[in-house]
Amino acid sequence: MKHNPAIEKYVTSIGTTLDRFISLRQQEFPYAKGELSQLLRDIALAAKVVNLQITRSGLLGVEGLAGEQNVQGEDQQKLDVIADIRFIRALTRGQEVCAIISEEDEGMIDTGNHDGKYIVAMDPLDGSSNIDCNIPVGTIFAIYRRKSPVGTPPTIEDVMQKGSQQAAGGYVMYGASCMLVYTTGYGVNGFTYEYSLGEFILSYPNIRIPEDSNIYSINEGYTNQYTQGVKDFLALCHEKKWKGRYTGSMVADFHRTLLKGGIFLYPSSKDAPNGKLRLLYECNPLSYVMEQAGGMAHNGVQRILEIEPRDLHQRAPLVMGSPRMVEKLMQAIYKYANTTETK
Repeated sequence: MKHNPAIEKYVTSIGTTLDRFISLRQQEFPYAKGELSQLLRDIALAAKVVNLQITRSGLLGVEGLAGEQNVQGEDQQKLDVIADIRFIRALTRGQEVCAIISEEDEGMIDTGNHDGKYIVAMDPLDGSSNIDCNIPVGTIFAIYRRKSPVGTPPTIEDVMQKGSQQAAGGYVMYGASCMLVYTTGYGVNGFTYEYSLGEFILSYPNIRIPEDSNIYSINEGYTNQYTQGVKDFLALCHEKKWKGRYTGSMVADFHRTLLKGGIFLYPSSKDAPNGKLRLLYECNPLSYVMEQAGGMAHNGVQRILEIEPRDLHQRAPLVMGSPRMVEKLMQAIYKYANTTETK
């Protein structure tokens, strides 16, 4: 059917919506009967609600501290609590998730959906202390298939899985635009929220990180506490006049690294010898995305996705990014591998 050229510009395609994209990729999961697709839709729904409350936070009076601390001993922001409630509610009502692990909650949450086949580990609102400054923040999530029999209460073994066993992982970034980026093990795709339609639209198909770059992202305020290998790498960055880019909001720093290339470091330090980032719901999902985009993710000793979890809120050092930059860092670290030098 031919259209009048004068109206062609008004009927151009809006692109592929998240729902349509998920439906088209359903064949990648022969073990699923639509449950994982519905779970991703539940995450997208919660993200829309949280995004709305973030964009109106200054007007609604929900900025600032909530007056409590989470299990990590960190001061909770009001929006930390709100995001936690929104995601738990959406995942529980979606009925595909039998258990949830959240940064904001001490133990495993049994949703009561014992027929659910999936586990979600999440940081509902990473970087929330930056909200008052209008810096991008985000939600990070990992999805695992349960190990215990369907129809029974979830067990701790269901959630204590290596990152390599993820069914899906990703993040939502709330910033100049709201974006959902995720992988199910078949590449990485990014979706931008179109406010007038209320839909996530595919905007970054098949994301691939550049092999090399000249951008590094780290809190250099802790340089004196880092190991000598990390110090040597930073000296190399300065010598080569590479670009330092660090916002203190991990999802924003990760997203920039993913698109533009570079290296993101949150290494161990004297005050935090085991690192500060949480393995199950920060390191694992972002490492899964990074590897699926062609990058590398390491803790300085081994691949992040191969770490056996021992605790729900276990911490780990994290280094990820363009392969060649990560390899340069690892060379600097391995130089001191057989010494006790940590200055």
